[in-house]
Amino acid sequence: MVIEVKGLSKRFGDIQAVDNISFNVEKGEIFGFLGPNGAGKTTTVRMLTGIIKPDNGQINILGHDMIKDPIKVKEKIGVVPETSNAYIDITGWENMMLTAGLYDIPREDAARRSKELLEDFDIYNRRNHKVKGYSKGMKQRLILCMALLHNPLLLFLDEPTSGLDVQSSIKIIEKLEKIKKEGKTIFLTTHNMWEAEKLCDRIAIINRGKIAAIDKPRFLKEITEEMKKIEVTFEEKPDFERLKRVIKEPIHKIEDKNFIVESEDISDIILKIGEFAMENNLKIKSLNTLTPSLEEVFIKIVEGE
Repeated sequence: MVIEVKGLSKRFGDIQAVDNISFNVEKGEIFGFLGPNGAGKTTTVRMLTGIIKPDNGQINILGHDMIKDPIKVKEKIGVVPETSNAYIDITGWENMMLTAGLYDIPREDAARRSKELLEDFDIYNRRNHKVKGYSKGMKQRLILCMALLHNPLLLFLDEPTSGLDVQSSIKIIEKLEKIKKEGKTIFLTTHNMWEAEKLCDRIAIINRGKIAAIDKPRFLKEITEEMKKIEVTFEEKPDFERLKRVIKEPIHKIEDKNFIVESEDISDIILKIGEFAMENNLKIKSLNTLTPSLEEVFIKIVEGE
């Protein structure tokens, strides 16, 4: 395991920010950590990266105890905060060299690695410009370059594409997929459900300081499948009032020939729709069962359902 967390807790005054949580992160996976504002997400990440100490619990990262030996852990991880922490009054290249010095990377290696990363993120041509003149997307890409400079085995990312333009977001997502293929592990926090579903091998959802669910995205979706949806399209417009009386379930009309039905019994509804079509000389153009989105799963979990 790359990360092992057991019984982790943190309190701030009367607020129990994190309440006895446990989870593992496996080597080579992108692990999503989701939660609404105030759920304990940021506090957990700060404990995992050694910024604050927990009140109770154990954190083992890459074989080292983060609480007892944080320096050894920090040498092997990269951290990308949501807000850029690059020095804005020096150039992008100087930021890279400064980072290299912190990790004792030889100058030649630092220059070669910096060139590769800045080219990969399409900001090499701005390397000699002061960071204060960079766009938000460029600053975020620079921070990623700085976090990857020492070739970390584990990368922590806090909302890496938040507020970025589409082009910058795509570049970052492509790079994360490439990093994963190299065998590295990524711990990702995000509010972007599409991004989480696309990138993450497993997802943990924290709510009110506790882990509410943890699994692969496709298995998390099964949580909401007690109420399933069927999308049906006829070749001709049906009599919707008669159809409602036959299937006895809510119908959400999309357009004249297309509608969605919600039901706990998919098989029964499909039979009733088929019988209705035959009795009314209607042809079914398409019939599909719809799986819930990750966003629907997230909402159900944080609302306590």
